[in-house]
Amino acid sequence: MKKMIKVVALGAFLVGSSLYAADAVKVVDNNAKASDAARISKEDLGNKKVVTEAALGLRKTDLYSEAKDTTGAAGVFDAPAPGASTKFERAFVNAPPMIPHSVDGLLPITQSNNQCLGCHMPEVAPAVKATPIPVSHFTNYRPTTVLKDGELVKEGQKVGMNEKMGNTSDIVIAKAKKSDKLYQGRFNCSQCHAPQANIDTLVGNTFKPDGLTDELKSGSSLADAINEGVK
Repeated sequence: MKKMIKVVALGAFLVGSSLYAADAVKVVDNNAKASDAARISKEDLGNKKVVTEAALGLRKTDLYSEAKDTTGAAGVFDAPAPGASTKFERAFVNAPPMIPHSVDGLLPITQSNNQCLGCHMPEVAPAVKATPIPVSHFTNYRPTTVLKDGELVKEGQKVGMNEKMGNTSDIVIAKAKKSDKLYQGRFNCSQCHAPQANIDTLVGNTFKPDGLTDELKSGSSLADAINEGVK
């Protein structure tokens, strides 16, 4: 895949803020080829007088036979080693950043082994030029839930049990619980962050994100956005 490199001038790394960025961050527009206007126009079925059955699917081969060329796309995971890669531009505002480096030997993440933390913890990340784990990942936004006298209690409010369960959507988190330790609900990094294959997409991509400024292409304001909803 042909990659487009561009330099984004960003502010200083802010440890106490939800927005993490570094000076002169290079990011790869991983979606540039799929969003090419000429390609999208060519693939637009609305521009065609006749649409063949092969064009309707992703396989692009005869639907009535299993030809030898009817195979899945072979993705190549040939990303450079950690520390030698260029960051991917986020797909939309506060999208989980994808992994631009090789994950050989790093996955799977287990309860006793999470090698991501060795480079991405905020106190380490600037020195190795890694993306720091944001403040949102050190915050528990979930309501405090306990079982008291046989009743389920969330944030001090009884919500019932089983078939008597009340409307838990009315529970308001009075205060987000911040910590200097990684919140365990965020421990499994690969649940949201994934390595990317070097492969051409089967169809073009017409999605265009709103509000994706140069700063947010490699930074996050997720904690600020979440806090707006719990104040």
